[in-house]
Amino acid sequence: MLKNKLHKLLNIATIFLVAMFFSCGNDIKEVEDFLAEKNLPIGIAKNVNLIHTDSGRVKTNLIAPIMHDFSNRKSHPYTEFPNGIKIITYDAKGDSVILTAGYLITFSKTNISEVKNNVNVINPSDGTKLITDQLFWDANEHYIYTEKKFTLITKTDTIKGIGFESNEDLSKVNMKSISGTVYVKENE
Repeated sequence: MLKNKLHKLLNIATIFLVAMFFSCGNDIKEVEDFLAEKNLPIGIAKNVNLIHTDSGRVKTNLIAPIMHDFSNRKSHPYTEFPNGIKIITYDAKGDSVILTAGYLITFSKTNISEVKNNVNVINPSDGTKLITDQLFWDANEHYIYTEKKFTLITKTDTIKGIGFESNEDLSKVNMKSISGTVYVKENE
């Protein structure tokens, strides 16, 4: 009889512990919602070196000391690089364009990024360099623009202004409110 009571008591304790164990678990959705509610990233990566290839050819190399993943946001998921970033893009000929900045945030749904704090875009093949405090980058359209002050340095010119737009490699630019000396080649 004592053995039977002990066996029942042990079964009750086991059922109680198993129920307690399963009731304490959170599903992934609950954790994501909690992190989104507290404005915390769902993931953090350090010393990021992301290489994007297409058909065996390197197209982009992204380097950053830290990345915050906020993909758990329902309406505007994003990724943030709060401590700086360096992005090197390569074209089909192997020429590169280098973008560096102190901060980048990119929105997943639109593929538009805001880059700010000491922004530099350099095209080493033609010696062009863009310097500004803020830049928006549309990765789908391969287009960059700003309404802030900028300096564009080419082999022959240094142009300052407010408002700038261009393709990613700085080969087709449109500038607003410019000042500086610009050398123009005359058609013969």
